Amino acid sequence: MKDTVRQKLDGAKREIERRLKPLEGGLEPRESGGPEFRGQGVQYEVSDRVQAISAGGIGAIHQLCIHIGLVDAIDTRLAILKRHRPYYESDHVLNIAFNILSGGQVLDDIEVRRNDVAFLNALGARSIPDPTTAGDFLRRFEEADIQILMDIINDVRVDVWKRQPPSFFAETARIDADGSIVETTGECKEGMDMSYKGVWGYHPLMVSLANTGEPLYIVNRSGNRPSEEGAPEYFAQAIELCRRGGWKDILLRGDTAFSQTSYFDRWEDGEVRFVFGYDAMKPLVARANEIEEAEYAELVRRAEVAFEPRAKQPRVKEAIVRERGYKNMRLEREDMAEFDYRPGKCKHTYRVVVLRKTIVEERGQLCLGQSHLYFFYITNDRKMSTRDVVREANNRCGQENLLDEVKNGVRALHAPVNTLAANWAYMVIASLAWSIKVWFALTLPISPRWRQRHEADRNRVLRMDFRTFLQRIILVPAQILRTGRRLIFRFLAWRPDLPILFRLLDAL
Repeated sequence: MKDTVRQKLDGAKREIERRLKPLEGGLEPRESGGPEFRGQGVQYEVSDRVQAISAGGIGAIHQLCIHIGLVDAIDTRLAILKRHRPYYESDHVLNIAFNILSGGQVLDDIEVRRNDVAFLNALGARSIPDPTTAGDFLRRFEEADIQILMDIINDVRVDVWKRQPPSFFAETARIDADGSIVETTGECKEGMDMSYKGVWGYHPLMVSLANTGEPLYIVNRSGNRPSEEGAPEYFAQAIELCRRGGWKDILLRGDTAFSQTSYFDRWEDGEVRFVFGYDAMKPLVARANEIEEAEYAELVRRAEVAFEPRAKQPRVKEAIVRERGYKNMRLEREDMAEFDYRPGKCKHTYRVVVLRKTIVEERGQLCLGQSHLYFFYITNDRKMSTRDVVREANNRCGQENLLDEVKNGVRALHAPVNTLAANWAYMVIASLAWSIKVWFALTLPISPRWRQRHEADRNRVLRMDFRTFLQRIILVPAQILRTGRRLIFRFLAWRPDLPILFRLLDAL
């Protein structure tokens, strides 16, 4: 980062600190009284010469996409258009992704960017595709084209991984899979169907890497398809992808729907570990009941902390339930045990960990008795403790957060066009906005002198939700200046995380 830039950022930081410092802990109202918000005499004008955009960070994002080879890879390998008039494939793909990264939520928001001269200048473009043209581009995709696009994105992803230090691959690569219902109220969406929830729409599958929170594969399917359909094939592709990237140890995770026993032996022979939830079938429940009580060990989920924990807040819901005499099912304790089990379609014997939850049934102050609920997890890992197996299975729920981010934060899991393949293409392209956020974090340079702080910054950006990433790093107003051969973004506001953006620019 240039010294002049650092000085300006430090000056802006000191200015806001000087302004806010006197108000810490409260301050008496002004002598004239009244609220603090008192802007009056507001007058709006239109600038004659100065051009600015609200998404000042989009220039750095564009340079990142060029730097990691995404633009060139799309134009070289994705053949969707017969003629370029004037847009290339990368223009269409980045047009949709950049719309989301600039705060847009639907395809129609592209029209706002298209009519913003400063935005066009920021990308060095004469124009960008309008929403109708973007929809036409999506409808050109067939299933083979979508697979090529995912392969292109994943090849770029591998290149980003290979630039990471050896410690990046020291951890196990954890690959998760799950499905999500994409509801649509449309009447003419080709390929939609009624899901098991009675909702019309699609049921896409997402295979992701938990280490970085990246969606590796998204597969759009009809709404009535089961969650696990097609998962083994994409698990195999994700395994090959992670090994090509540099991971040696790989762990597959999924809920009970993904315990497809016909593939267990293949993963075992391929030296791939897995932890899946397993259906609580009657034979397994009977085995769990036959285990001696002494073989069960209590599962304590409380984390060990070096400081004294704060007092728990009163349970408002539970107090109301007891007061009104409703039936209350309360978790009393959890215990673990394990046994060997060979599913009917397997030649190998696997390890099953059983989690027994003791549930106390109460009504008011009266205890009506207790019962047991059994949860089963199957794995081929013989070295993990039973507690670690349960923890891995529970941590898989982190993919629920990723699905929520991709679905509601990025709004990638939506169906804005009228065919299954076109909506699949939109999901893959829109989810690219999330992957770019991850690549932004992984590309940040780490100085040996400031290693601890820089690694903390990288991890913080990596774990940011999408809205926070936009507000802190992308949606910063900037003046756009074109002088000679230079395209200058002059930030018009200060944000605490701007030094992170300038560090990325230094790396590019």
